[in-house]
Amino acid sequence: MPQDLYAQLLRCTQQPAQVSKVILGLNWTLAEVALDGGKSYGLCFSPQDAPRVLTWPGTLVGKPAAELGPWLSHWDACEAAVGGAVSNAVINHRSASLAQAQLLPAVAHIPPHLAVFAHFAPHVQGTKVVVIGSYPGLEASGLLGDFTCLERRPRPGELPDTAAESILPQAEWVFITASSIANKTLPRLLTLSARARVVLMGPSVPWLYNWQAYGVDYVAGVAIKDPEALSQTLI
Repeated sequence: MPQDLYAQLLRCTQQPAQVSKVILGLNWTLAEVALDGGKSYGLCFSPQDAPRVLTWPGTLVGKPAAELGPWLSHWDACEAAVGGAVSNAVINHRSASLAQAQLLPAVAHIPPHLAVFAHFAPHVQGTKVVVIGSYPGLEASGLLGDFTCLERRPRPGELPDTAAESILPQAEWVFITASSIANKTLPRLLTLSARARVVLMGPSVPWLYNWQAYGVDYVAGVAIKDPEALSQTLI
């Protein structure tokens, strides 16, 4: 059941891992954990309205991942982002799902953030497609044809996320941003999308082995190859 997802995510953090770096960036939050003699990394979408004053910066390095991973269940958006990044760092370490993932090739004239849509474009033509989250340039690309976008802060042509209750049960394909994990909307979105093919996508994706049990048909995440470069450009 989708509601059981967070319990599994929290169980996965209960490993002897220590947090060695946390960066709360403008767009992405990065966590580095020391685990099994090596380093592992995880990302989570940062909140758009982070307060200027937080009580915990400078205090997280050295803490067990088992202490910070459960922050994913917090309702404070910044804490949830840290918890999501830490959880992903632990889960993604030597993940069998990540090791078996198919690398999406670069497509000429298609920006990287639209690569997932380019991959699925041949399969969704003529179907009712809903995209959860705004992806700049997606409509102009024509990759999905006519689709509906649901966004928490809708721009012209997009619907508010509250429209999910009436829109998603009619959908045949649903693309869901993995930032919905940290903001706690994913379980309801999956329940409403039960009749659709569901793609969970984005750097916030934890590479769990059993996403299908929660109603996810395809997972499209990232593998961090150059963590130092990522740390320097994290915005």
